[in-house]
Amino acid sequence: MKHFHTFAICAYRDSPYLEACIRSVKMQSCPTHVILCTSTPSPYIEKLASAYKIPVLVRKGEGGIGQDWNFAYEMADSWYVTIAHQDDMYGKHYVEELKQAVSRFPDTRLFTTDYVTVKNKKLARGERMEWVKRFLRLPLRLPFLNHFPLVKKAALCFGNPICCPACTYKKEETIQEGRPFFNNSFRFALDWERLITMAEGTGRFICVEKPLVYHRLHPDAATNICMKDHLRFEEERSMFARLWPAAVVRFIMKFYQKAYDSYEISG
Repeated sequence: MKHFHTFAICAYRDSPYLEACIRSVKMQSCPTHVILCTSTPSPYIEKLASAYKIPVLVRKGEGGIGQDWNFAYEMADSWYVTIAHQDDMYGKHYVEELKQAVSRFPDTRLFTTDYVTVKNKKLARGERMEWVKRFLRLPLRLPFLNHFPLVKKAALCFGNPICCPACTYKKEETIQEGRPFFNNSFRFALDWERLITMAEGTGRFICVEKPLVYHRLHPDAATNICMKDHLRFEEERSMFARLWPAAVVRFIMKFYQKAYDSYEISG
């Protein structure tokens, strides 16, 4: 029988944070399905998965974050899927809030929540940009508007205020598009690109402004690596180009780049 929801954990190599992620999804207040997907199988991953009774699904072929996420998305046999990053953790009421949202709004295509950034083992809830992100997500908290494409795109037009691991996608509406769910040509902005594409279609984007995800940043995190090689800047500029004229994009990027400093983590 098809599950209502799946946490598809993406595991890469032997992360010291993987077990905390597994424990957080296994301790949800509502039962849910959990799978572990990896392109780098190892005794460490197998041992953890066995201890928590989680099936391990191994992807073969070309490496890449898009390929890993697409594999996790495709392997989830459920109506809704959350691609859980191995470094992150989930509050125990995450799935419960998802079920309440879907019960109230069956046309929910994207569900997301507020999140807390974890830097160097400390919570960074007071980041200066967090209030900006909550403001940008405001249209998604208006149930009489958050099904309109223009409103959904309004939440994305000044940046992506939605934390990728906080996203749950309605699977059966998107798997029929005949293309990988995530665009493999992106390494950083692939979630933003996916959200813009989804926003142009039908369905509702719902945001619950409760910090139900703990998003960890550390020197080896993909976010930090992408900033150091300037990939984030280039990919985010291409996303703004989908939403604004060239002159506006140049103006936005002058100010937008200043925000990067608050995310960089030294070794």
